[in-house]
Formats: sequence, structure tokens, C-alpha cells
Amino acid sequence: MNPVLICLWILAAACAGTWALSLITREYSWTDRIWSLVPLAYVWVFAAASGFEGRLVLMAVLVTLWGARLTFNFARKGGYAPGGEDYRWAILRRRLKPWQFAVFNLLFISVYQNIIIFLMTLPALTVYQNPDPLNAGDWILAVLFLAALAGETAADQQQWDFQQWKAAERDAGRSPQPGFRQTGLFRFSRHPNFFFEQAQWWLFYGFAVTATGAWLHWTVLGAVLLTLLFMGSTVFTESISRSRYPDYVQYQRRTSAIIPLPPRHRLRPAAGRQPAG
Repeated sequence: MNPVLICLWILAAACAGTWALSLITREYSWTDRIWSLVPLAYVWVFAAASGFEGRLVLMAVLVTLWGARLTFNFARKGGYAPGGEDYRWAILRRRLKPWQFAVFNLLFISVYQNIIIFLMTLPALTVYQNPDPLNAGDWILAVLFLAALAGETAADQQQWDFQQWKAAERDAGRSPQPGFRQTGLFRFSRHPNFFFEQAQWWLFYGFAVTATGAWLHWTVLGAVLLTLLFMGSTVFTESISRSRYPDYVQYQRRTSAIIPLPPRHRLRPAAGRQPAG
């Protein structure tokens, strides 16, 4: 069984399937809907092809935990339901001409993002090609991966609680203030979930290092491209936040964009109520 060939077939099906579904349904979040699922298939293919070698099984189990958490969080936000499209795509459609968005949908959403999903799992290929018993470095990476997983879980839960509070305020006829989360982990990073998500995939690359003893492999490309994708996503998301919330600029000035850091000056209490933590 050639695991690379199998994964390439999965990649081709993912690209074609997400593009076709976007045309049929006129919703453009199909790549988002498989983002937490397809990586599991890729890594378990390599684990099975290796005869379930210890390091690859550990990597596959960690990615499975990552995928389960992300799937749960995406599902509770309605991402799998009809009409669960990422709100940013509707905004982008208004900014682009129809033909421009059609090209963007094919090349970026359906093809490029699926290629990134494939590439960020390819440290498993390096490990597959360099079978070696598990060592202390692998267990350190596993613990750090789980810590980052816990951090992302906490960040998403804090954001979920805040959005639930906002909905309750609106239902009560009040205008929720502030309009965006600034407490908890969001006091130290504007996007702590982005930070922990990227950290997990850089740690995943670390298994290629422990397998070979060399720091640099071409399979680091997936983590690099994922980081660049998040950089672009941050810029786009924050341009929307600034247009919605005039005080978001002040939040940007005092709070680190991605890496959790102490606020640049004392955080002033915001008007209104919001969930603690």
C-alpha cells in the first residue's frame, strides 16, 4: 500500500467534492466542514501503512483528539447545518466581482486550502520514511500538544460563552456592550485560539525531528503555510471587526495579535457586562 498515493486520491476527492458542493448549494464553507476530518484520514493512512508503528500511532491519536474537539466546536456553532457558511465569505462576495469570487472559490477555498490540509499532515511521511522507536522527545511533544489542545479548548469555550451572553442580551432587548471578547485568554491575545491551533501543528512537525534527529525537513512546509494562512485570516477578520466596533482599534493597540502576552498597559474595565473568565 502506497500511503502517498492513497492520500493524493483523498486530496483530489476533497478538492473536487468541496468545489462541486459549493456550486450546487451556493455555500462556500465545505472545506471548513472537512477541515477537522480529512487530516485524520491522512495520518491514519500512514499509520496503517507502517504496520501501526508507535510514533505514527501516537501522532494519529493526537490528531484524532484535535479533530474531535474541532468538530464539536464547529458543530455547536451550526457549521454543519444548512446556512452554516462562514460569515466572512458573504462579506468577501460583496467586495469582489462574481467572476473574481468564482476563481477565488475554486483556487483558494477548494484547492489551496485542501492542499494546506494535506501538507500540514506530511510530517507523518517523514516519520513513515524514518521508522525509529519512540523516545523521550516524542512524549514531551505529546504533552505539549495536549496542553495546546487544552488552551484552544479554553479559548473556544470562552468565546462561546461570550457569544451566548450576547445572544441573551439581544433577546432581552439590550445592546450588548462590549461587542467583542476582551477578558480571559482574550486579554492576552486577540486570537488565542489561532495561537494554540498553529502551535499544535508546529508540535506535530516536531515528530519528524524526533524521528530523524534533524531539525529541518521539507515537510515543515505545511506548518509554514498554515501560519501564513492564519496571518491572512487575521488581517481579514480584524478589518471586519474594526468596521463593526469603533473601540476595536484600542483593543488592537493594547493586546497582542496572536502570541499571548501581557497587555501593553492596564486594561480598563469595559462598559456593560460580559462573562468572567
